[in-house]
Amino acid sequence: MNIKSLLLGSAAALAAVSGAHAADAIVAAEPEPLEYVRICDAYGAGYFFIPGTETCLKVGGMVRTEGKWYDAYNANSHNGTLWHTRAQLSLDTATDTEYGPLKTNTVIRWDWQEGNSTSTKLLWANISLGGFLVGKADSQYNSYIGYAGDVINDDVIYDGPYELNQLTYNYDAGNGFTAVVSLEDTNSSGSGAAYGASWASDDKANHYAPDVVAGAGFKSGAWGFKVVGGYDSIKSEGAIKARVDADFGVFSAFLMGGWNTNGDNLNKYAGTNLDRSACPANDPSKCGWGDWAVWGGVGVPINEKLKWNLQLAYTDSKIFAATTNVKWNPVKNLLIEPEVSYTNFDSVNQDQWAGILRFQRSF
Repeated sequence: MNIKSLLLGSAAALAAVSGAHAADAIVAAEPEPLEYVRICDAYGAGYFFIPGTETCLKVGGMVRTEGKWYDAYNANSHNGTLWHTRAQLSLDTATDTEYGPLKTNTVIRWDWQEGNSTSTKLLWANISLGGFLVGKADSQYNSYIGYAGDVINDDVIYDGPYELNQLTYNYDAGNGFTAVVSLEDTNSSGSGAAYGASWASDDKANHYAPDVVAGAGFKSGAWGFKVVGGYDSIKSEGAIKARVDADFGVFSAFLMGGWNTNGDNLNKYAGTNLDRSACPANDPSKCGWGDWAVWGGVGVPINEKLKWNLQLAYTDSKIFAATTNVKWNPVKNLLIEPEVSYTNFDSVNQDQWAGILRFQRSF
């Protein structure tokens, strides 16, 4: 074999080897573009688009721990310190539609109290669109007119039911006038609470006619007025509340009055949260409103981090409740809230002092 033949053979061998390696080479895939979370500010702070969708999501909640001394709702409570801890998670969604925003609101709570095992509660879960709301939320008898005050023990004098299933329509004219009408589930938790745990109606579980709430109001400048009524279809009775609010900047105030259609009986909208020990001879009417109840309160913002609140309430059945607190936010989203309550139960000739010290981190 001459030198020329050797060189040609070597070149051919090298070409074959190079071709084999080229066929086995790994080609790197093009990196997929990253999809960053987009802010959704059309529905308020905290919303963002769920990646790949047009649905906006907001995640929030809080962690709370508080010590309690005695019980403003129970004249015979002589407990020492009770310690309660809560975690709460809220999920809100919103999507734009031709009928306005389609929204959902879900709130879940986990509670640990006095050494008992943790309990889980679905507080709210509802859908809203075009002014309509369906699902679980606080009764419109409370949420529409406004809760009793900016204090923890705001419902020692019962102001109405809270979370329950409902079908509601809220109307807002855009000029200060608003109105609401709501069909509320008689079998939701609010009914039993209204009569007191020991006096829940025996036929509640077999009753399917809804309760009805309706209200209207007007707000102009610093002043607002609302009235709302509720009809309990189990008891065939109800109640009406009227409220005036004023906000003058240096302080805010409210005055609210309620009338019971039958002062000798409790109903879902004029019931009681008090322990039965406040009622002589186990008579629930003695720890309800009687014919009427009245609430009033003031809130004074001392500075950006500190606010003082006071609430007073009284009933035709001669129950008096007073609560005051200070809400201190040393840093953003951290609340430290000491509160003191006094309740006088004329029906059993007893009174009660109670206190709470709350720490809450919201997010």
